[in-house]
Amino acid sequence: MKSFIAAGAVAIVAALGTAPARAQTMAQSVCQQNFAVEGTARVTAMNFRTWREFPNLPQPTALKNLRAAMLAEGFSNIGVDAEAGALTTVQETSGSGRPQTLRVTARKSGNGTRVDAVFMIQAGQTADSNYVRSALCRVVDAANL
Repeated sequence: MKSFIAAGAVAIVAALGTAPARAQTMAQSVCQQNFAVEGTARVTAMNFRTWREFPNLPQPTALKNLRAAMLAEGFSNIGVDAEAGALTTVQETSGSGRPQTLRVTARKSGNGTRVDAVFMIQAGQTADSNYVRSALCRVVDAANL
């Protein structure tokens, strides 16, 4: 979780003076607007969720890009189920032996792909939702790189 949260603290730098950069910023806000937290910190398990649709993006391309983004965020041993369009990884960085799970799916949606992501932590664990939102959206938004 430390590497995921630390990675979430890294700022995204974009040249705001260009139309493509502005479009990218607007697109990233879609992921951030869809972000939701379920559960109660330290009392119950918590799920951090978000999603985004990518018109005209082939699902195999999305899966390849999502896996690369997960690796860039410090996750390893990523399980890939290409048929189901799912990527799953577990990390244990707190020393407690209680892992956190990141699951990302890329499913065909019309002529494009819908990407859903959920970061799951166990009861008794906590994470800053702003950092998790930033890191999850970096992964989700990377589907279309």
